[in-house]
Amino acid sequence: MAYRERSGRRRETRSEAKQPLWRQRDFGIFWAAQTLSFLGDSFALIALPLLVLQATGSLARMGLLTAVGGAASVVAAVFAGAVVDRVDRRRLLIGCDLVRMALYGLVPLVWLFGPQIWLLYAVLPVCEAVGMLFAVGYVTVVRGLVGPGQLTEANGRLNATAAAAGVLGPLCAGLLAAGTGPAAAVGVDAASFGVSAACLSVVRIRRRPPDERTGESTADRGGLWRDLRAGVAFLYAHPVLRALTALLFVFSFLTLGLTDLLIYHVKHDLGHDDGTVGTVLAVGALGTVVGSLLVARVRRRLGFGPTWTAAVAVSGAAVAGLGWARDVPVVAALAAVFLACVAVAGTCSMSLRQEVTPEALLGRVTSAFWTLQYAAAPVGAAVLTWAAEGYGTAAAALAAGGCCVLVAGVALMTPVRRAGRG
Repeated sequence: MAYRERSGRRRETRSEAKQPLWRQRDFGIFWAAQTLSFLGDSFALIALPLLVLQATGSLARMGLLTAVGGAASVVAAVFAGAVVDRVDRRRLLIGCDLVRMALYGLVPLVWLFGPQIWLLYAVLPVCEAVGMLFAVGYVTVVRGLVGPGQLTEANGRLNATAAAAGVLGPLCAGLLAAGTGPAAAVGVDAASFGVSAACLSVVRIRRRPPDERTGESTADRGGLWRDLRAGVAFLYAHPVLRALTALLFVFSFLTLGLTDLLIYHVKHDLGHDDGTVGTVLAVGALGTVVGSLLVARVRRRLGFGPTWTAAVAVSGAAVAGLGWARDVPVVAALAAVFLACVAVAGTCSMSLRQEVTPEALLGRVTSAFWTLQYAAAPVGAAVLTWAAEGYGTAAAALAAGGCCVLVAGVALMTPVRRAGRG
């Protein structure tokens, strides 16, 4: 009887995986929940710095809060994959949402009795660490929701709505903060995590047995150190992923500071105000939406290698032109092209990892990939902004963009070029 029930569930999920994404119940619920969660995150992105500024008036204190949160996220990335591969992933995601709902929910309650900046320095690092755990689990769960042939499309849609939330969220958060105070905007973020947890509780995620290539089960695993090495070892052993990791290490080093460079160029070089900066960034985010929606179609037509390489090359050309552009519409258009291409390349690489990584290793491989990719990116951001200040944004952008095009050229001499269609 139990066997017939399990067989029936497998037939049901296989049948659902063949349907268009918009008709798949579980993916639809997951997609809606994460869109709301992304929107809530964008509220907190604006509201937390405003709370610090409102209470202290200190730009340095704002930067310190961001640095503390970022450091917690990087540290969590090292261990997130090992945790994700050891536990029930759906329950883990629900738990992460509930923790963030509770912690962010404390902020507006405490603020009723007056500002308490110490609370933000306690809450944000924990929430950022839990958020990284959620992000790694999130990547592994998508493969349990849709069929292998729909991964690129599913990731593209999720990334598109995340980018759209990045446009609408700050606008809505600004209006809410102006009317009721930034603490209320943090409360919206807390509520969005509660909605996400409720939705995840009714989502069905297909479970897969340990992959025969790993020969691994929970009982076979050693300690945490062995888990951490397993993700790196798989990346190194896979020719395409090994090359991608190295190429994206360089690409992230070159481009993480681009937003700062863009803001500096619009304000300092072109002499425009904060409103213009916001408009340029919003247009850029629309580029992410477009790239995320087009990536599945482009990859099906061209294949992984040509799509990823062309996206990196075009993004580099856009970066090279940013510092030389003197008109705001041209700057905004180049920012949109850059972010559209980053969305295409990023969605392709994420989908490929989901397709080729054994289920038992997916969390650790994702965690290792992100950790290695961004290991030097903060240093790169500092170098790029220092170069722009010392030598001008045009020279810094030209150098960074030219190196990005070079990364695409090097990719043509690696297994990335021959990566197949799908």
